[in-house]
Amino acid sequence: MKTVGDRAPDFSVLGVANGKPEKFSLKSFRSGWLVLFFYPKDFTFICPTEIKAFHETVGEFKQLNCEVAGISVDSIETHQSWIQELGGLKYPLLSDPDRKLCEAYGVFNSEEKVANRASFIIDSKQLIRYAVVYHVNVGRSVEETLRVLKALQTQKLCPADWKPGEETGDLSNRF
Repeated sequence: MKTVGDRAPDFSVLGVANGKPEKFSLKSFRSGWLVLFFYPKDFTFICPTEIKAFHETVGEFKQLNCEVAGISVDSIETHQSWIQELGGLKYPLLSDPDRKLCEAYGVFNSEEKVANRASFIIDSKQLIRYAVVYHVNVGRSVEETLRVLKALQTQKLCPADWKPGEETGDLSNRF
């Protein structure tokens, strides 16, 4: 699996943004930071809770100069139907039907033939700054992803359960 400090693998895939197919690459996301989250499949039980949670908080991510994109093995047509059923999304869903992107990031679940739930925070230099993988049965915390992004952007030491506005440490005293 790709991990913290690794260069994020580039990609060229189709996705759905604003209800329409569009080509995406890592360089398509130019805001500075990117949350790239993998999920197993559209039209499932847990995935819509995560997708909606990112939808509801995407404005907070954008305020932090961060874009959001979701990825599953579903086709463009399935994503379009899914987005329509969800009532629209404020970020793109990328399609990885050949599983190459899942494999490049090391999150392909070969037993289930889908992506594991995984979240990556990628900085403006295309370096992975945060990577976490969940079992397919457990939904992720979007609030935790947002908290970690804020902590990373301080470029300081942030203790356990740190929240914005709380004390941070000097990076010269790393551990």
